[in-house]
Amino acid sequence: MNDIIIFYTDDDEDDLSIFADAVDSLQKKIILQTYTGGEKLLSAIYNPPPVPTVVFLDLNMPGKNGFDVLAELRNGDFKINIPIIIFSTSNEPGIIEKCRVLGANLFITKPVLMKDIVKSINHALEIDWENFIPTIGNFVYKS
Repeated sequence: MNDIIIFYTDDDEDDLSIFADAVDSLQKKIILQTYTGGEKLLSAIYNPPPVPTVVFLDLNMPGKNGFDVLAELRNGDFKINIPIIIFSTSNEPGIIEKCRVLGANLFITKPVLMKDIVKSINHALEIDWENFIPTIGNFVYKS
């Protein structure tokens, strides 16, 4: 089995570190690449290798925020078909729906407890993305 390559973008260094610790605790072969902003993520995606298996994306970032990045990746000149998981502190229905409409594959409100962060990342990595179709019923993951 090939390594799972995760790209995770968040402007909060603590959140990046916590996410990395959670990924390290999983019993999977994972390569994690973190980025501190939307522009850096887009640059990495547009200039492979590596190509991410999945992208975790925060919404609230300066510069290109998560909405901007999501819209560009799904509807820009260089459309990608990589699963994009919104990993945000928000749980507002309007924001969640906007992400679904823009083409995100899954929405996870950042859990507080480390065990729940690990569980939510693992859930996202266990999904059969080739056959997963986001619907109103399965788009939001709750740990």
